[in-house]
Amino acid sequence: MNKKTRVVVGMSGGVDSSVVASRLLQQGYEVIGITMKLWPEACQNRIEEKCCGPQAVADARAVAQQLGIPHYVVDEQAQFQKRVIDCFVAEYRAGRTPNPCVLCNEGLKFGTLLDKARSLGADCVATGHYAILERGDRMRVRKGRDERKDQSYFLFSLSQPQLAHALFPMGDVTKPETRAIAAQLGLKVATKEESQEICFVADDYRRFLRAAGVTEHTGDIVDTAGRVLGQHPGIEFFTVGQRRGLGIATGRPLYVVALDAPNNRVMVGDDAALASAECLVERCNWVSIAAPDRPREASVKIRSQHKGSAAVIEPLDAGARVRVRFAGPERAVTPGQAAVFYDGDLLLGGGWIAQTKPAEVLNSRPT
Repeated sequence: MNKKTRVVVGMSGGVDSSVVASRLLQQGYEVIGITMKLWPEACQNRIEEKCCGPQAVADARAVAQQLGIPHYVVDEQAQFQKRVIDCFVAEYRAGRTPNPCVLCNEGLKFGTLLDKARSLGADCVATGHYAILERGDRMRVRKGRDERKDQSYFLFSLSQPQLAHALFPMGDVTKPETRAIAAQLGLKVATKEESQEICFVADDYRRFLRAAGVTEHTGDIVDTAGRVLGQHPGIEFFTVGQRRGLGIATGRPLYVVALDAPNNRVMVGDDAALASAECLVERCNWVSIAAPDRPREASVKIRSQHKGSAAVIEPLDAGARVRVRFAGPERAVTPGQAAVFYDGDLLLGGGWIAQTKPAEVLNSRPT
């Protein structure tokens, strides 16, 4: 890509995107900073320190001024509500645990923001994701050099055209190196803490769901044999793997092992009942390779902080779905979360976990 290309940097007000802007300037790009406004003013007091709050906008504007680049704030409230918030709530209603960051990348950062960039004469959008993008006949994504900070997991749903207009300048640096660069430049965000939570949830996601209109609707808490152990206020307020807040006393640790949305039931069991031998993954997107036509080995991450587990992925429906067979029992495989496939550091693709099969069920099959 020509280094004189005009580039839009999605500036969140954090250190990563600020350093992205400075690095691209040093490489000769013409840089424009854009911060997305995602919330009405009346709601922003509860997300003040998040990446879409008022302080974030002020920090991004200050960095842009210091770097001498144009900075704009664009109103994406309606799209954020439609593409992220509504889906977030709907997934919990369906008994699944969503991953809104993937949806935000796909629909906003490399969707509406890319459209805005084109209207400004920019050819691509740069973000602070710690991932490496390789250009060629097919765009390939690799894990970032900083293994602890790698964010390739959140990019699995991006299409080839979206990746062709993306830049990830932070893929070759570590987080400490990023802060050192910011400090050398005298950027005020050099020591700014980063948010580890969902940007639009100020504290407890259950409180957010209630504010979004999810009301309590009592149902049964049952064990794996179907025996009723107690009552719950709604499946939306529980996630697979949860131990605390069940409201039942049995004298032994119990965990949420499944959510039965049609019957409004929360199923609980012991730690062993959390183990899955396989899962079905739907709406797969293949990034660095074409959809496979035969089973292949891969390392599969079932959540963003998961280290990855050895598995065999078996394509179904021309790769639109896959069956993931883990090499060993995998704990707390959660419907609604993303399963992302790797070959070493190469991001193969990924999809959304739809169903799981308990290891104890498979182990009890007759031979």
